[in-house]
Amino acid sequence: MADSPLRVACIGMGWWSDVLADAMKRSGKLEIASCYTRSTEKRQAFAKKYGCAAAPSYEAILKDRTIEAVVNTTPNNVHRETTSEAARAGKHVFLDKPIANTVADARALTAECRKAGVVLALGYQRRKETHFRWIRRQIDDGVFGKLVNAEANISRDRLGQFELGSWRYTAEGMPGGVMLQIGIHYSDVLEYLLGPIKAVRGSLAQLVLPGENPDIASLILEHENGALSTLNACYASASEYYLMNIYGKEATAYYDLHQGLRFLKRGTSTANPVSCAKNDTIVEELDEFADAVRGKGKPEMDGAKATDSLAVLLAGIRSAREGRRVEVAEILNGSSAGSHHAEAG
Repeated sequence: MADSPLRVACIGMGWWSDVLADAMKRSGKLEIASCYTRSTEKRQAFAKKYGCAAAPSYEAILKDRTIEAVVNTTPNNVHRETTSEAARAGKHVFLDKPIANTVADARALTAECRKAGVVLALGYQRRKETHFRWIRRQIDDGVFGKLVNAEANISRDRLGQFELGSWRYTAEGMPGGVMLQIGIHYSDVLEYLLGPIKAVRGSLAQLVLPGENPDIASLILEHENGALSTLNACYASASEYYLMNIYGKEATAYYDLHQGLRFLKRGTSTANPVSCAKNDTIVEELDEFADAVRGKGKPEMDGAKATDSLAVLLAGIRSAREGRRVEVAEILNGSSAGSHHAEAG
């Protein structure tokens, strides 16, 4: 059992379920045994594509003792229900980010997994990219000195590439729109590199995409160590783009999608390229999950860390709506009269 592939069931069939399933095939540490989504057509297509059983119901998966874990890509607002049910059935859970749409749901599902003694891992693959790992090693080695500032941008072109009725593009399904959907990846990287975030100022706009959700988002993040960072997220740009610049008193790292990673030390005037081999981040996080289930290590992003990550984005959403600086503790403590509205979207 210890060396056999982890038998998993995939629930929620969308484009990301296929991305994870493809990665599981590359991994070899996980075996897709079953799948379920409410659409008969979608689950049969997934079952055919990945050579697994199409379960008649989620209950059938939960009752199947040969299934050890659930890979959950259901809509955010049912993460609590679907994950808690899996935990009570003794199934480990790999859950796509964000952990939920509210801190209450995030804490509840985390508690259910802890109570049941099952592994809960969250999909935050961006922090595993080799250029960010390289920067983190330099920070740990003291090369950057005091960290002072960072700027990040995560942009995609979604015009004509999304379903208007999809939960991912509704205020109920994805509060804060692009900020919660993809901005969360780089708020996580900023926390990973510069440390915990204590307060946020946010602004949202809807400029290009139809529907009801923001397609532009900007955050100013205050880190506990005093550093400030900015994060821009966009669904309305001409193309895909990623940027992450980290500024320290003694060194600066510049990363962008097209030029890769460059590094500049105090006293020099040239940013030299740093060669970082591209890694399969999604396979790495799934392998980490499978290993944790087998008792080897723990997931890098667990329920508690993912709840803190969610709170940063919810603070940004509240800030944008109320026009003020919002402390992350306010979200985590559930304070202020507008808290339910801000979190529920």
